[in-house]
Amino acid sequence: MKRQQFTFIAILLSNLFLFPASGIFAGEKDASSTDLPVKWGELTAPDFIKAVEKSGGVCLIPIGVFEKHGPHLPLRTDLIDVREVALRAAKKEYALVFPEYYFSQILEAKHQPGTIAYSPKLIWDVLQETCDEISRNGIKKIILVNGHGGNNNFLPFFGLTQLEKQRDYCVVLFKPETSPEVAEKVKKLKESKNGGHAGETETSMMLVSRPDLVHKERAKDQSGEDLARLKHIPTNFTGIFWYAQFPNHYAGDGSYAKPELGELLISSQADQLVELIKVLKKDDTILDLQNRFYKESQNPLKTKQ
Repeated sequence: MKRQQFTFIAILLSNLFLFPASGIFAGEKDASSTDLPVKWGELTAPDFIKAVEKSGGVCLIPIGVFEKHGPHLPLRTDLIDVREVALRAAKKEYALVFPEYYFSQILEAKHQPGTIAYSPKLIWDVLQETCDEISRNGIKKIILVNGHGGNNNFLPFFGLTQLEKQRDYCVVLFKPETSPEVAEKVKKLKESKNGGHAGETETSMMLVSRPDLVHKERAKDQSGEDLARLKHIPTNFTGIFWYAQFPNHYAGDGSYAKPELGELLISSQADQLVELIKVLKKDDTILDLQNRFYKESQNPLKTKQ
């Protein structure tokens, strides 16, 4: 059984690295305007050494998933949008960009066609080993760029568990914010009441990232209404909450989407990611504090009180 599981994981990882340009991840625009590609998989081995140095040891992992996005968007919508953000940022401030990463938490969408929902243990182990391998290749500052709402609890907890034992690298979760200026512009552009999963905002982003994959005319074929089927049960969290609200795996109304809104959201996130890359390239505070913490945790009775 262990041998079969190992073989299964090996196949998954080999697919992640070896998809040809004409295959599942085709259609990306090369965001690198430098001599060295920013995409990990497009570097030769000798150039990879140069890229690690040029990047300041910073690598971005754009994280998404394969899941239904209403009746009008492709299954890899999260992967496409987060990849767009990461590549734009890496073009402005050089960093390595890891291949699209689709090992995410998506158990709540197992009832919908096309969903790839791996076990909790597998998604955890693959992310940990991916970070370990990135570090083994000389990159000590790893930025997780999340494009999937189902990871909003998983990834912060993953970050916390990096303190379990000493590591020679740090994992940083990119957490973009909406400035008052951007929020005001969004308010003027947005027409629908809600803009959640596959709704107006996400569809707008896809109109920028891959407009050829958007079927806006189908956006009203299914309902994105919140059914609120657990509203009568107070003060609770349960794993079935999303299915109770949005069984169609669609929240909002994508028919209101417009590229102006999508460009605003993507550019805002990319600009913030640029600033994070710049800071991490020059700053070792996180690594220094981690090392101090690890040392103190070995003998807490000697920690200064």
